[in-house]
Order: sequence, then C-alpha cells, then structure tokens
Amino acid sequence: MKKTLRYLLFLPFSILYGIFTGIRNWLYDIGALSSVEKDTAIISVGNLTVGGTGKTPHVEFIISELQSLFRVAMLSRGYKRDTKGFVLADKNTDANLIGDEPFQIYQKFSNIPVAVCENRSIGIDKLMNLYHNLDAIILDDAFQHRKIRSGLSILLTDYKRLHTRDSLLPGGNLRESVRGSKRADIIIVTKCPVNIKPIDMRVIEHEVRPSIYHQVFFSTYIYDEPLPLFIRYADEHWLFRKIKKRNASILLVTGIVSPQMINNFLAEYSNDINSLHFSDHHDFSKKDLVLIEKKFNEIQNPEKIILVTEKDAARLIKNKAVPNSLKYNIFVLPIRVKILNNKETALIKKITDYVAENSGNR
Repeated sequence: MKKTLRYLLFLPFSILYGIFTGIRNWLYDIGALSSVEKDTAIISVGNLTVGGTGKTPHVEFIISELQSLFRVAMLSRGYKRDTKGFVLADKNTDANLIGDEPFQIYQKFSNIPVAVCENRSIGIDKLMNLYHNLDAIILDDAFQHRKIRSGLSILLTDYKRLHTRDSLLPGGNLRESVRGSKRADIIIVTKCPVNIKPIDMRVIEHEVRPSIYHQVFFSTYIYDEPLPLFIRYADEHWLFRKIKKRNASILLVTGIVSPQMINNFLAEYSNDINSLHFSDHHDFSKKDLVLIEKKFNEIQNPEKIILVTEKDAARLIKNKAVPNSLKYNIFVLPIRVKILNNKETALIKKITDYVAENSGNR
C-alpha cells in the first residue's frame, strides 16, 4: 500500500525525471554527448536501482578472479567520504577518506590500487599515470556514468527487487528507465536463494533479458565464519556451530539497505536474534554506540555476540568512539559471491577473455 501511494504521489515528478534521463541517454546514443574510450580494459559494475544490489561483493568477486592473471585496479566515487578529488588508498586510509565500500575492498585487496574520484575520467587517467602497466580498471557503481565508455558493462539486479518490477525515482527506485538494461553486456540477478528452482531462473531470465544477445547469470551469498573486528581484544572465536551448540544470542547491527537475507541465514543457528538497523552507509556516532552497548547489555543470555556486516565494520574499525567493552564482542560476518547453475566458469571466462583482448598491455 505504501509503495502504491508513493508511486501515485510522485508520479508527475517520476515522469519529468524519466524525460530528463531519457533525453540524456538519447544524446549519448546518437553521439551528441561523447563518451571517452580509455586505452585499457574498463569493467563497469552497476545497477538501475538505488542501492542494495550487492555491487561491492561482486566487485570483490571480479577482483579475486582477475588479480592472479592481470594487473587490475578499482575506482569508485567514494560515496559519503569526507574528502574530494582523487584519493589513492594506502596503509593510513580509513572509511572517512575513501568511503566505507572502497575501504572494505582495500582491506581485502591491499595488493592492488584502490582509488576514489568523483570524476571517473580523471580518476582513470591518474591511475594509468601512476601504474603504467595496468591491464584493467574496475569501475564501481558506474552504469549511469556514460562519459566513460566501458568495454564490459555488468548490470546487477536484486532477486527480490528486480528492476523490471520497479518505477522511476522518486515514485520508485529506478535511476533510469528499464530500457537502460540494453547497454549491459552481462546481467546478474543477485541475492538469490541457494535453492532457487530452475523454472524460477528461466522465468526471471525471460523477464530481465532485454535481447537474445544478453547473458544472464544468477548469484547468491555464502557467509563465512565470523571474524573478530578488533583482533587484539578477541578472547574467543565464535563459529556458527558454536553459536548453535551454546544457544547463543545475537545482536545483529546493520547499516545496509536490507538485512533480511542475513537474518534468514542466522536463524539457522540462533533462536534469539536481536536487530539494530540503521540507514545505508550509516556513520556510527557516539550516541549510536551507546545504544548498541545498551541493547547488548539488555540481552540476559551470558552467551552472546554482536555481528556486523563488512561494510559496517569498515566504518567501525577506526571509530574512536567504540568503547573497549564492545570491542571484545563485535564480530564481522564475511560474505562471498557464488554464481549459481554451474555458470561460474562461463562468467569468469567472459570477463577474462575481455581483459585479455582489451588490456592496454596486449
């Protein structure tokens, strides 16, 4: 009901927004607005909707598959950072300098260049000047950034929020018309149930595939064992089987679009899941941390832990307001992308073939 009311209330604005974005895309399509082509392989990962499709885990998946074969870098705009311009991550970097998602990626892949820049063209040029032998640059959240001509464009759409069932901003969550999916080379339906049925895949593929020339893949998340956020304070490790065996309680703290998938997974191991949900990319204040501590202390079960997502961990790891009493109990829930339907090899081959053929060092 709320969704329908929002759609009707903002319909005139959605129409105007659609006209504006449609004209912009048309001008690019006919060449009136130009796209710059760079002298190296450019992989764009993005979506049509506002947030929540799993861009960062999929960028990490691509990096993990490419880094042993090619010299790659990652470039993002650095959403909600406190800096401006081009910033290259180093050992002194934190989420405030480059944003939580790029910082999350840098923590996992500090062996590759990770940078942020609002102007992607300038950012690419600076990376190529700093690293003359780059084979590929991965652009995070750049599907609408048409000033750069991506050689391989990967469009993500959430299994429970397919772009084909949404409407334009502000009445819906679409950044542009569904027709924009035609620009994608690959479409990945993300956050699928592990046991999704083949018939459901075929129905969704038929719905989201704009033409016979587009390849559609399906992915899900694999949750790895919890890791202590503050290692020096960790006096014990919590494995999922340990949580279940001890009937431990969980305080799940999230600052993401939708934590439901995590809740469903944790329900297999705990009968007592308490949740504190903040807005996406939430920057935890001292007041927030006092609330978290209060909620955690209210849990009567002596066997208890705090679980946070990797993105929230990026905001918390260097937050000086985190009290020491919490540092013993905060654990991170790592996630990995798994491509379903035995199509992982096919997806990786398409990506690596593109880089091999379009690398600036070929």
